[in-house]
Amino acid sequence: MTRYSVETDASNTSKSRGSHLRVHYKHCREITHHIKGMPTVKAMKFMEDVLAFKAIVPFVKYTGGIGRKAMAKQAKSPGNVGRWPVKATAVVKDLLANAIANAEAKGLDTDNLYVSHAQCNRAPAGRRRTYRAHGRIGKYASQPAHIEFVLTAKKEGVAKFEDGQGEGASGKKITKKEAAKKRFVKVGGDSEQQ
Repeated sequence: MTRYSVETDASNTSKSRGSHLRVHYKHCREITHHIKGMPTVKAMKFMEDVLAFKAIVPFVKYTGGIGRKAMAKQAKSPGNVGRWPVKATAVVKDLLANAIANAEAKGLDTDNLYVSHAQCNRAPAGRRRTYRAHGRIGKYASQPAHIEFVLTAKKEGVAKFEDGQGEGASGKKITKKEAAKKRFVKVGGDSEQQ
């Protein structure tokens, strides 16, 4: 049993994770950051669109040297910065599909799930070497990633109770001072002075 970074209720959640995945950490971080909170159906559609170059992954944190794209305006990306990281998107999509399959095996309604937790961490670098000028050797490292997902079933909404009593029941706002005056109980006898 592997450890996840969040504790969850096992009855209405499903999980999946991948370790030491040979895809760029920075790409995976931006994808997981974007799909966190999305319904699973919408997240899968988004990643299919990215693979078909119909949607863009907005880059929010790792923006150095990334060009501006007109499509990033749709995602309201700061500075209109985005890319289509195909390899990373395919890996994240497979992990999400695995989490959905785990939910199905548990008997959860897959249409009612949303991505409650999506996290990407740096994995240890894969080290290789490259040969530089004047007989020197330089590093040639890959930046793999650990990715984890937790899908949670949406809770049913609670109907609003309409009894017409209590503070604010009439629909108009009451100030703190007015509410305090209503709670105040008058103590004592005759209010007239002699």
